[in-house]
Amino acid sequence: MAVGCHTGNCIHGSRSRQFEHSPDPEIKMSTFCSLSFSLSFGIQDDHRLSTSELERKYGTSISEGLSSAKAAEILVRDGPNLLTPPKATPEIVKFLKQMIGGFSILLWIGVVFSWISFGIQLAQGAESPFDNLYLGVVLALVVILTGIFAYYQEAKSTNIMASFSKMIPQVRTTDAFHLFILITWTILHSQGNQNHSLAPVTSPMRTPWRPGTLPSTPPPVWKVVGNEKTPIAIEIEHFVYLVAGVAVSIGVLFFIISVSMRYKILDSIIFLIGIIVANVPEGLLATVTVSLSLTAKRMAKKNCLVKNLEAVETLGSTSIICSDKTGTLTQNRMTVAHLWFDNQIYSADTSEDQTTQPFDQSSPSWTALSKIVTLCNRAEFRPGQENLPIMKRVVVGDASETALLKFAEVILGDVMNIRAQKKKVAEIPFNSTNKFQLSIHETDDPNDKRFLLVMKGAPERILERCSTIMINGKEEPLDSEKAEAFQTAYMELGGMGERVLGFCHLYLPENEFPDTYLFDTDSMNFPTSNLCFVGLLSMIDPPRSTVPDAVSKCRSAGIKVIMVTGDHPITAKAIAKSVGIISATSETVEDIAKRLNIPVEQVNREATAAVVNGMELKDMSSQQLDEILCNHSEIVFARTSPQQKLIIVEGCQRQGAVVAVTGDGVNDSPALKKADIGIAMGIAGSDAAKNAADMVLLDDNFASIVTGVEEGRLIFDNLKKTIAYTLTKNIAELCPFLIYIITSIPLPIGTITILFIDLGTDIIPSVALAYEKAESDIMNRRPRNKRKDRLVNEQLAVYSYLQIGALALGAFVTYFTVYAEQGFLPSTLLGVRVNWENNAINDFEDSYGQEWTKYQRTYLQWTGYTAFFVSITIQQVADLIIRKTRRNSIFQQGLFRNKVVWVGIFSQIGIALILTYGLGHVTALNFTPLRFQYWFVAVPFAILIWVYDEVRKLFIRRYPGSK
Repeated sequence: MAVGCHTGNCIHGSRSRQFEHSPDPEIKMSTFCSLSFSLSFGIQDDHRLSTSELERKYGTSISEGLSSAKAAEILVRDGPNLLTPPKATPEIVKFLKQMIGGFSILLWIGVVFSWISFGIQLAQGAESPFDNLYLGVVLALVVILTGIFAYYQEAKSTNIMASFSKMIPQVRTTDAFHLFILITWTILHSQGNQNHSLAPVTSPMRTPWRPGTLPSTPPPVWKVVGNEKTPIAIEIEHFVYLVAGVAVSIGVLFFIISVSMRYKILDSIIFLIGIIVANVPEGLLATVTVSLSLTAKRMAKKNCLVKNLEAVETLGSTSIICSDKTGTLTQNRMTVAHLWFDNQIYSADTSEDQTTQPFDQSSPSWTALSKIVTLCNRAEFRPGQENLPIMKRVVVGDASETALLKFAEVILGDVMNIRAQKKKVAEIPFNSTNKFQLSIHETDDPNDKRFLLVMKGAPERILERCSTIMINGKEEPLDSEKAEAFQTAYMELGGMGERVLGFCHLYLPENEFPDTYLFDTDSMNFPTSNLCFVGLLSMIDPPRSTVPDAVSKCRSAGIKVIMVTGDHPITAKAIAKSVGIISATSETVEDIAKRLNIPVEQVNREATAAVVNGMELKDMSSQQLDEILCNHSEIVFARTSPQQKLIIVEGCQRQGAVVAVTGDGVNDSPALKKADIGIAMGIAGSDAAKNAADMVLLDDNFASIVTGVEEGRLIFDNLKKTIAYTLTKNIAELCPFLIYIITSIPLPIGTITILFIDLGTDIIPSVALAYEKAESDIMNRRPRNKRKDRLVNEQLAVYSYLQIGALALGAFVTYFTVYAEQGFLPSTLLGVRVNWENNAINDFEDSYGQEWTKYQRTYLQWTGYTAFFVSITIQQVADLIIRKTRRNSIFQQGLFRNKVVWVGIFSQIGIALILTYGLGHVTALNFTPLRFQYWFVAVPFAILIWVYDEVRKLFIRRYPGSK
C-alpha cells in the first residue's frame, strides 16, 4: 500500500527534487516519494538513487508522469487504491428478515393456527371449514405482500443513500486526476484530503522516511467506538414490543375467557387470531421506512445528505451541537487583515494596485516576514489562472495558507518563482499537536551558504521557541517588555475575531550545517528553539450570514450550541459573540473578574458563559468537565485538538444529551462515531470523516444543520401522528370480538375484513401523514427527552385507544342499524350466537317472526361485516384530518396544505367502494354490496370526532401545561 507525502517537494536528507505536474489530462503525478521500507521489500535505499535510476526502476517519468495507457495497465494489475467496503448483507437475508421480523411473526402464528383449525374441522367433517383456510391464506398473503413492500422500500432507501454518496463533492489537488490508482512504491494523489490508512498518523505531519514507516501492526490512534442504536431505532423497537405484548396479552386473555364460557377450543383459537390481527398495525413499519426516505430526500435538497436513514430523526432529538468554527460557522474564505511587526499594527491592503499599503515595503522586518510567509506555506495556485485577478484564483491548500499565498502574491509578485529560488530541503507540516509548521530552505544568495529555517503557527507556541525578536531589522533580546507588547497586539487582533499566526526564523550556522548536511525531520537534528520572532499576521474569516439566525433558532428550540475550535480563546470568543453562541449580555468568569477587579478564583457561579482552553481541558477530570457543561449554557472550547473533541462529546453524553458533532479531519473520526449523530463537511471534509459520519453537509454550513434539526423533529411528530391514526381503530376492531364473546351476538366484523382495513384503506393515509408540514411551534419547544418522550407513551395510548377509539364505536350503530332493518332488533340479538351459527337450523326467526336459513344468516352477517368496515372507514377519514396537527386547529394548519392527505382520503373511500361493490360477491372475502344509505350512518360520529378534537386542541393551546 502506498503512503502519501502531502507536498510538492519530497525531501530526504539534503536531496531535493521539484516534481512537475504531468501534462497528461487524465493523470498527473503530484508527488513521487522514495520511502524506506523493510528489507523484505528491497527498497530501503531508494532515497539514495538518482532520478534516472528511480525512473528506470519504477517505469515512470518524473517530468512527464504516467501515460493514460500505463496507468490503465497498473489499475488492471493492482486494482484501485480504495478501502475495501464492509461486507454487505445478502439480499435473501434482508428479505427473510422482513418476512419474519417485527409484527410478521405474530401473523405467521395466526396462519399456522388457522390452517391447523382448518385441518381439524375438515377431519371432523364440519360443513364450512374453508373459512379458516381462507383466513390462513389471506394472513399469509398479508405477511408476504407487506414483507415485499418493506423489502422494496429498504432497497429503495439503500439506493437513495448510494445516490447521495455520489453527490458528496470530492476536493482534489488537481483537476485531471480522477482515478484512485495504486502503483507499487509510487505515490499518487487523487485528493489532498486523503490520509493513507497504513501510516499511523491522523493529521498532516512530518513523514518519517525510514524503515518502520509502515509497521505490520500500526499502533492504535483512537479507541474503538462501536455503532449504537439510534434513538428512533430504540423507539420503534420499543413500539413493536409494546404492541406485540398488548396483542398477545389481550388475545390470551380473550382465549381464556372464551374457553371458560365453554366455547370450543378451535373457536377460541380463531378469537385469539382475530384479536392479534386487530391489534397489530401490519403496515406501520413499512410506513416508517417510507417516512424516513421522504425526509432524507427533502434534506438532500437542503444540502444535508443522510447516510443512515435513522439518523434523520436523531438530528431532530439533538440537544447539543458541537460545531467547528472554520468553514461551518464562518465562510472559510480567509483574507489577511492585519500585520504586526516592529511593535506596530498595520492594516493589510489586498488590492492589486497596492496604493494604500500602510507599511514600508522596504522595511527589513517586512522583508524577513515576507520570506517566512512565502516559504513556510504549502498552498499553490492551480495552473492556467495567470490572467485572473489574484484574489479570484483557485488555490490548492487550506484557508489560512490560501490567504497568506494571495497576500504574498499581491505584494511580492510570483511566489512560486521565489520558492523555486529558495529550494526546500526539509519540512515538518502543521499538525494539531505541535501547532506549528517548519521548513528549511536554501538561500538564493551565492555568497550566503547558510540554510534558512522558517516557522509559523500558534503565536504563543512560536514565541516560546524564540529568544530574540526583530525590531527594525535588528535582532533584540526578547525581554518581558517586548513579550508584553506581543501579548497586547495578540489580544487586540484576536479580540477582533481574527485568526492570528506567529512567524519566526533562524539562519543556521554554516559551520554546523554545511550544504551537504542531511536533515532528519524525524529526529529533528536541527534547532527548534532560540529562534528570532519576526511578527504576526491576522486573517479574518467572516461568519456566514445565515449562522446568527440559525443559532437563535437553536436557542429557541432548547438546543445548546458549543463551539469547538483550534483558534486562540480570544479569537474564538469574538467569533462566538458575533454569531450569537455567546450572547451580548453574557459574561465569562474572566469578564466578571475584570469588571469587579477581583481574582478569577473569587468569582462565584454567576457566569453563564465559559471559554475553555484546550490546555486546561487536558488537565481536567471528568467531574470538572461535567461541572462546566452543567453550569454554563454558552460554551466555547478553544485551542482544542481533534482528540479532545471526543472527550467533549463523551462529557455531553454523560449529561444525557443527544449530541451532534461536526468534523472534517481524519482525527475527527472518533468523535463523529461516538456522537449520536456525526456530521461531516462535504467540501472541506476528509474521506475518513465522511465515512465515519451519519450525515454530510454539502455546503459546510451550520444553518443546514438547523434545517436538518427541524426536519428531524418533523418526522418524529409525523410518526407519532401516523401511530395515533393507526392505533385509533384498534378499539373499534377489538370490541366486536369482546362483545361477541360476552353477549353472544353475531360476530360484527371478521378477521379478513379487519385485514382489509389495516392494509387496504389505511396504508396510503398513513404514508400521507409523512408529507405533513411542520406546525408553527416545532422550533419553539425543547428537544424531546429520549427517556420520557417516547414514540408511543401513555398520553398517546390513552388518546388513541380511549378518547377517539371510544367514538369509533359508532360503527356498532351502523351494525345494529343493518340488522334492525333486516328484522333483528338489538335486544333479540343477545345470546343468539349458538343457534345463529348452527348449520342445521334453517328456520331461525327474527323479531317479526320471519324465518332465516343458514345461508341467509351468513349473508346478513357478511353485510354486517361490510357495514362495520364502511363505518370505520368513514370515521377514519375524520381521524386522518384531525391527525394533521398536534395542537393547532386544522384551520390554522390548512385543510389543503398537504395534498397527499386528500389522496389518502380518496384512496380510502375508493378501496372501500371496490371491496363493497366490485368484490362484494367473492365468498372468501366476506364482503357484500351495501345499501347506499348505510354509508351515512357513521357520518355524525365522524363529525363528532372532529368537533371533539378541535375543542381538545383549543384547551391545549389555552392551557399549555395540560395533557
